Amino acid sequence: MEQKIKRDERLPSWLRIKLGGGKKYTTVKGLLANQNLHTVCQSARCPNLGECWGRGTATFMIMGDECTRNCGFCAVSHGKPLSPDPDEPRRLAEAARNMKLLWVVVTSVTRDDLPDGGAEHFSTVVSELRKTLPDAGVEILVPDFRGKDKAVDIIMKNPPDILNHNIETVPSLYENIRPGADFQRSIDLIELFSRRGLVTKSGMFVGLGESPVEVRAAIYRLRDAGCRSLTIGQYLQATIDNLPVIRYVHPDEFKELEDFAYTIGFDHVASGPLVRSSYKAEEAIKVYGFQGKRHIGDDSTKNENVVA
Repeated sequence: MEQKIKRDERLPSWLRIKLGGGKKYTTVKGLLANQNLHTVCQSARCPNLGECWGRGTATFMIMGDECTRNCGFCAVSHGKPLSPDPDEPRRLAEAARNMKLLWVVVTSVTRDDLPDGGAEHFSTVVSELRKTLPDAGVEILVPDFRGKDKAVDIIMKNPPDILNHNIETVPSLYENIRPGADFQRSIDLIELFSRRGLVTKSGMFVGLGESPVEVRAAIYRLRDAGCRSLTIGQYLQATIDNLPVIRYVHPDEFKELEDFAYTIGFDHVASGPLVRSSYKAEEAIKVYGFQGKRHIGDDSTKNENVVA
């Protein structure tokens, strides 16, 4: 039986986290507060918050900060959420414009209480971003919508540049780690969006007790579903109520997984201890050569105000 790592044990040197601060950090914090917007950076206690906000970036989280599911790995609050705020898309787009973002990433809590799982709200957010920042690229990180086909149709009314949906872990751990979710359902969702012509992306954590063989098998399943972009990061226990870490994975292993994913045909892979779903997501500009609906050159990526 694998030994669980106590939460207060000293982290390996490669997991040292940068603290937040500086002018851009303060500006982002103020903009989000003024527009009454949530971020996954805060709600999920992302270890990269200080680094990203310090670069003038954030990942927006829509439809509140209360999730209808209670996944063991996630620090987002679980409860009964409020109805989606119809003015949120406008405020989000305004905040993104004030932050001068070239690449905007939007995620959400899971909303199993809504008939469409929140797909219409996502669509409205993308529409507002297209109007307010016509030259900005848009990436959305969506829940599984309970496998409802109509959600895919709704999203495709105002499609993003990248459609991200995380598998999070390997199939054998779903029952314990992702109650209410289903690995095959997530794979099917990615395949549906891939067939509709979108660049699809997914992410997963390691360090929860999965085997190397299982991780590679899951990566294979994603590629077979048409997934083109992949993120792999170390699971970290955010609160005492979350699942414990089983193992801290060495950076060399992350590099091996990155090389493996490229070998089987992924366009872009970010694999490392502190990598998260939207970490340096703006690299899609360089990989796919698009921003919004326009082709852009490499020089545009020099702007630091991009969501990471």
